Amino acid sequence: MTTTKHFIAALAPLADANRAPAMRAYMRDQFAFLGIATPARRDALKPLLRELKGAPAGSLLGIANELWELDEREYQYAAIDLLAVHWKQLAITDLPALQDLVLRKSWWDSVDGLAGVIGDVLRFEHHGMDQALRHDDFWMRRIALLHQLGWRGKVDEARLFRYSLELGHENEFFIQKAIGWALRDYARHAPDNVAHFINENKGSLSRLSVREAGKHLSL
Repeated sequence: MTTTKHFIAALAPLADANRAPAMRAYMRDQFAFLGIATPARRDALKPLLRELKGAPAGSLLGIANELWELDEREYQYAAIDLLAVHWKQLAITDLPALQDLVLRKSWWDSVDGLAGVIGDVLRFEHHGMDQALRHDDFWMRRIALLHQLGWRGKVDEARLFRYSLELGHENEFFIQKAIGWALRDYARHAPDNVAHFINENKGSLSRLSVREAGKHLSL
């Protein structure tokens, strides 16, 4: 049976001490790195991820949690790779476990990866996202803003606009950026609606959010 030890055995030999300092610096020296590029990491993990097809959610989350506890950031990326590939084996009842990961070793790289997993698990529903929107931790609020990325015609437009306005007053860079990103993503499907929303609410959104949202729009 595939375990966390197999993930370590697959990645540790690929460590590159010459690459690691630059990767660490890019993340503001918050995390140690093995120095493994994303393509190499994913290639090394493919056999392990195939072996876990059909594994119960508890096993997947158990491995993910153990990987999350390891020092080097690539192990958190491996956990996200695992969950992203096997999201169909997860259920709404697993959302608290996923949200727990959001709140540990939080930075945009892990949070955004988990936002994609959570969005897949929700499957065009919004279970728990109103609570996430009001969470004390801004990373969880970012999840609420980003969980509909890529949903195109399945986006709950009213919810997206409401969430954007409810958090529009925040000074936190990662919230302002997320508002703009979520709106820009939906604008690929409904540009006129997003343009109208931005023009009507410029006074309630940060300049950063408006700039990000309107990158491909005529405002």
